[in-house]
Amino acid sequence: MNLNQLLKQAAPLIIDVREPFEFSMGHVDDATNIPLGQIPAHIDEFRAQEKPIIFYCRSGMRSGQAVSFLEGLGVRDIYNGGGLDDMIALMKKKV
Repeated sequence: MNLNQLLKQAAPLIIDVREPFEFSMGHVDDATNIPLGQIPAHIDEFRAQEKPIIFYCRSGMRSGQAVSFLEGLGVRDIYNGGGLDDMIALMKKKV
């Protein structure tokens, strides 16, 4: 399933892995801010999640690191949404 379909069908959890000051300057509606450095503290929450999780950041680099890290620990149904601009464009297509 691609990200566009995922957003339309699955109502995923959206996580912004940027720092709080970046998040405060703009973010995707309904996104939760969990900075990359805090991802390890939330592993059990991500494992227990019953819906897909999409991570994004400014460029897709940090969100890619989060996805790789969590996949290495066995967390499934997680996706790299890329950068903020990518996610904004996807959210517009969702409507």
